[in-house]
Amino acid sequence: MNSPSLSAVSNAASNSAPRSWPLTNPTRRAAFGKIVLNEARLTWRRPVGLIGGVGIPLLLLVIFGELPAFKQHQASFGGITIFDAYVPILAAFGLAMLALLGVPIPLVSYRELGVLRRLSTTPVPPSLVLAAQAVIQMVIAVTTAVVIFVVSVAAFGVPAPVSPAGLVLSVAVAIAGLLPIGLLIAAVARTSNAASVIGRLTFFPLMFFAGLWLPRALMPTLLFDISNYTPLGAAVEAMQYSMQTGFPPAAPLLVLAGYALVFGFLARRFFRWE
Repeated sequence: MNSPSLSAVSNAASNSAPRSWPLTNPTRRAAFGKIVLNEARLTWRRPVGLIGGVGIPLLLLVIFGELPAFKQHQASFGGITIFDAYVPILAAFGLAMLALLGVPIPLVSYRELGVLRRLSTTPVPPSLVLAAQAVIQMVIAVTTAVVIFVVSVAAFGVPAPVSPAGLVLSVAVAIAGLLPIGLLIAAVARTSNAASVIGRLTFFPLMFFAGLWLPRALMPTLLFDISNYTPLGAAVEAMQYSMQTGFPPAAPLLVLAGYALVFGFLARRFFRWE
């Protein structure tokens, strides 16, 4: 079984560019543009990432927003409502779905189908497929964050972010910290089924520490401290602080930057094209 869209990119690159490396910049940009376009088409045809990364968090947001208990202000949550506390958690949910499942599964399936091997015989390096996947997933991740925060404010009366710039930075650093984890899963998983299993086994513990089942404000001290050093716990802390207090503190941003550097290095070190 082959991937016709990516095969077309491979054949086009082989026929339109000299079989040498490095490519000239215009040729490289044109090839990358074709790969990004085909990745976008494949994502639209198989909208698992869109459903998991955008649809499910939005559905949960609407459900939680309609629950009367979630609209009551709670002293244990610092005076905010439970719904207010869950908005950044649901944003983190969407980002995690994309990073841990949306990124590794397609890349591993391409490796299984030999798409990356075919690209390696053309002047276009297989790394452009990885970069194109990153672009597509980042666009969806940004869409997820925008939809969650805009709908929560416009439709459910959540207060506008105290620090919009801090929220933008928090989301950006969260994406940067989570995507390399997905790339590392793609590096170590031999099959797409294995990538799916590893992604899910990673997703659920991280979502626990993000506060999906037990909000961070209600966690015992030990769990709360552990949560601060997990990527989703740090992401929720930074986004929640931006929504309710002001510009986020350095600690969660540094934690996310650390994940980006460490897992980015490991993914690059262990990733194999065949």
